[in-house]
Amino acid sequence: MDHLTRRPRRNRKSEVIRNMVQENHVAVHDLIFPVFMMEGTNLAVEIASMPGIYRYSPDRLLEEIAQCVDLGIKTFAPFPQIDEGKKDRFASESKNPEGLYLRTIAEIKRNFPDVVLMTDVAMDPYSSDGHDGIVDNGEILNDATLEVLGQMALAQAQAGADIIGPSDMMDGRVAHIRQVLDSHAFTNVSIMSYTAKYASGFYGPFRDALGSAPKHGDKKTYQMNPANSREALIEAELDIAEGADFLMVKPALAYLDVIKLLKDNTNLPVAAYNISGEYAMVKAAAQNGWLDSEKIMLEVLLSMKRAGADVILTYFAKEFAQYMKK
Repeated sequence: MDHLTRRPRRNRKSEVIRNMVQENHVAVHDLIFPVFMMEGTNLAVEIASMPGIYRYSPDRLLEEIAQCVDLGIKTFAPFPQIDEGKKDRFASESKNPEGLYLRTIAEIKRNFPDVVLMTDVAMDPYSSDGHDGIVDNGEILNDATLEVLGQMALAQAQAGADIIGPSDMMDGRVAHIRQVLDSHAFTNVSIMSYTAKYASGFYGPFRDALGSAPKHGDKKTYQMNPANSREALIEAELDIAEGADFLMVKPALAYLDVIKLLKDNTNLPVAAYNISGEYAMVKAAAQNGWLDSEKIMLEVLLSMKRAGADVILTYFAKEFAQYMKK
């Protein structure tokens, strides 16, 4: 056998050396924890398709955030489950300062002024059609929807949002939201645009959590085709020009190439949304004894960092923070 001068295994021979040469690391401060709220008091209802994740009444959500803050989680992305009776085709409830979402955001900021809240700007949780835009004879109206999104973003900023997250995929929404925020002196409120949001089959558990599935049709005329990656660069170029502060790829696990594509071609921070279906399939396999949930969690989050994600929205955030604590 020829003499081996190069032996990569030397850098794997002990845990100390493996840690020393590790190229990518996930830290709690990299993570944003999506949380769900519902009307009521003293309620915590587990979402069947997302084991370990709950819808909370506002009082219990404050308790959950307190626990997470103690673990080092400082950024949250709240989402509301809105009563069907409060939905209409124009998402009017989204601008109600006494409504569940805005009221709870304000309460979180009063109790935890140092946490960062990334709010969701999209019509679907409040829409009687379940779509991210105004529906007219089956068509999703782009420009009319922008007016609703701008007012929704303004209402969220007034309630205390730190980062606005437009998740609707309407053309021009970043520019319109930026103009509305700036004209009302919210120049310090950031925008994390859902830049490359794909028409994915992984969203099912999230729609269960919110009761926000489309009542008819699908979202393929505004969410991206899973077959396309170069198109994400077009969306990124537009979002940057329109004033976005972060670019997001959603989903994450099946779109690691798109995360890398944005990271390699832009200079803004890139976020990855490790979404409900990605979380659910790990938990379902673990419940059946097929996978080790903790090991897979770590591997999944590392894969997103390796692809180039600076920020990860993940339902594993609390579990990861508990892992790091121990």
